[in-house]
Amino acid sequence: MHRVLIVDDDTELCDLVAEYLDQEGFEAEAVHDGDAGVARGLEGGHDLVILDVMLPGIGGFEVLRRIREKSRVPVLMLSARGEEVDRIVGLELGADDYLPKPFNPRELAARIRAVLRRTSKDGAAEGGPAVLRVGDLEMDLGAREVRRSGEVIELTGAEFAILEALVREAGSVVDRNELSVQALGRRASAFDRSLDVHLSNLRRKLGPAADGGDRIKTVRGVGYLYARSGGTH
Repeated sequence: MHRVLIVDDDTELCDLVAEYLDQEGFEAEAVHDGDAGVARGLEGGHDLVILDVMLPGIGGFEVLRRIREKSRVPVLMLSARGEEVDRIVGLELGADDYLPKPFNPRELAARIRAVLRRTSKDGAAEGGPAVLRVGDLEMDLGAREVRRSGEVIELTGAEFAILEALVREAGSVVDRNELSVQALGRRASAFDRSLDVHLSNLRRKLGPAADGGDRIKTVRGVGYLYARSGGTH
């Protein structure tokens, strides 16, 4: 049973969400301020954190920043503001996904399952390679670890899933919708910039290719391509 931590000061909402998630096979607990969210989020006993942006004391963004300093636990952010800038900031700070309030509990459960699937340590496909290599980049799917020229690069679950989908097809264009479905569990929409933010984070973290060019290229109107360099195996 997956354990979920809810960090939200709306106690009634927390009770309703926890009750629904319990019916869906999750074990949920809730805390109602930022300090408690950081403390519980870093204890390592949860498989995913649901984190509200607006919290008393330290806000949700600061909670996320402190968690990301020490943990890669998946984080799904909630935002009542409805402003795209909040969602982008959360993703840039390392959130795996976001959901605007008000939300349908069924969609929340679906998002949680999608995040948990892509952050599972059973990442290597049955019968497929356990390690992917393209040029100076190496992805260990079992350990969910990425190395560039031997240096470990810390990625969120969403970033890892996007990179894996691109590296598996290195040298070929991956359709934007296909990439979104594979990595985020949903089709890309014109108003959802989460894929763009994750790709921007990946480019920043990975840096340029050995030849100085872009590792991840945008093919306008089609999708994205991870540049092949030295072969893939």
